[in-house]
Amino acid sequence: MRYLFEEYAFDTDLRELYRGAHLVSVAPQVFDLLDYLIRNRERVVSKDDLINAVWNGRIVSDAALTTRLNVARSAIGDSGEKQRLIKTLQRKGFRFVGAVQEVQGPAGSAVTAVAGERGNHGIVDPDRPEAATAVMSTPAPRLSIVVLPFANFGCDSEQDYFVDGVAESLTADLSRISGSFVIARNTAFTFKGKTVDVKQVGRELNVRYVLEGSVQRGGNRLRVNVQLIDAETGNHLWAERFDKPVADLFDTQDEIVSRLANTLNAQLIQVEARRAGRSTHPDAMDLYFQGWAYENNGTTAEYTSQALAFFDRALALDPGNIEALVGSARVKAAIGASLVRDDWTAHFVAAEAVLIRALSLAPNHARAHSVLGLVQTFTNRAVQGIAECERALALDHNLADAHAFIGLAKHFLGRGDETEVHVREALRLSPRDNYAYRWSMFVGLAKLGLGADLEAVAWLRRSIEANRNHPIPHCFLAAALALLGSLDEARAAAQAGLVLNPTFTLRRFRARAASDHPAYLAGRERVYEGLRMAGVPEG
Repeated sequence: MRYLFEEYAFDTDLRELYRGAHLVSVAPQVFDLLDYLIRNRERVVSKDDLINAVWNGRIVSDAALTTRLNVARSAIGDSGEKQRLIKTLQRKGFRFVGAVQEVQGPAGSAVTAVAGERGNHGIVDPDRPEAATAVMSTPAPRLSIVVLPFANFGCDSEQDYFVDGVAESLTADLSRISGSFVIARNTAFTFKGKTVDVKQVGRELNVRYVLEGSVQRGGNRLRVNVQLIDAETGNHLWAERFDKPVADLFDTQDEIVSRLANTLNAQLIQVEARRAGRSTHPDAMDLYFQGWAYENNGTTAEYTSQALAFFDRALALDPGNIEALVGSARVKAAIGASLVRDDWTAHFVAAEAVLIRALSLAPNHARAHSVLGLVQTFTNRAVQGIAECERALALDHNLADAHAFIGLAKHFLGRGDETEVHVREALRLSPRDNYAYRWSMFVGLAKLGLGADLEAVAWLRRSIEANRNHPIPHCFLAAALALLGSLDEARAAAQAGLVLNPTFTLRRFRARAASDHPAYLAGRERVYEGLRMAGVPEG
């Protein structure tokens, strides 16, 4: 059955939602929630109705239900304020109030997204003849992957829904990666319970990568094992294992999926960059992957210049490449923020111009909104920056960077006591993120501004341990140690920072205030004094 409303097509057979010709990524429980509301649109459904239908009667908090309703609204262009399609009736329940047309038809007859096009992503079902023909006639696309059903080890058979839900939600979240080609859940699950040859799976589905995993329950703990495999060679590219106490399975599933999605995003970029490095005639996307790989290494002059060069080469070949535009803006913003140049304002201006262009081509590009939020935050528009990051999170709830950027903006607004909460949320979503070193630095800087120097030292050391190629944390650590009276350690830390950025001076630090908030400026004076005591040159 297909339900048509406004510009959307909701296909319950394929479990897919389209806006026009574009596939909208929807997590399984959000899809089930929409399905139940649309099917029961002639009446008001209660909270208990939804919980019984979508969560099989399990205990679900009001906050969790509200979060899922908001995600469902966002998927169909609605919001909690407008309630144009999903209305909340106080003390009664919820109702889908949009005009719906029911269309009967065979599976696969809904409008399908064109997958594999440059700049787009999609989930493709090779069980549909028209999709299979298109897929098998071409080489495996970049970032093409199938998430096989996870094995259930030691969990009750009644909890298969949880194990299956991890793979299904991960399929949906990976499709958010721009340019990705993700095999649909209904095809991937035909391999459930079977012993598979990953090379054969790769050939049959025409994908480069296979992700397989298992969930094992012992007492009140869950162990999740996953591995990413090159479908062409059978080589294992990456593996991860983590344990988690079982509390609310609903929240546990969300955390598992978000962690895996964020880590896989970074891993796939690294793998594609290595492939691209072996190409004798790289195209724009090859160059884009290599640019992000260098950008992930740190913000030394060497890494940022190499990253920017790759993005510039990509844009010379394809001026409309959204990912290269956003990558270029991200590097320009990093240069502006890293105290390596005196013309930092010009880099933020250039970054904002590139982002405005990117968003004119792709208005719903989540990372573009988050990077724009960072640029606004560093140019004395922190309130606008927070709003941009919140919009990014509405588009991609896994975008950990956006949470951290909000924490930094709170520091610039004189609310540094709130920074840690936002950064911890980013770390919860993506604890091994390539950018985690920057997030830890945000907290360290906020603590330093608040006078919590011991806490600042801990967070700044955490930042340096995560990536020693970032100059600023070394310098801020020097300031914190100096303010604590550890002058020898402070001078050593300052020297480490100056090796990475020999041009850093007190003059440059003082000239680059990102906000005019009195509390923020008072905190900066503390940092300035600590840097002076640690021996940073006046310049």
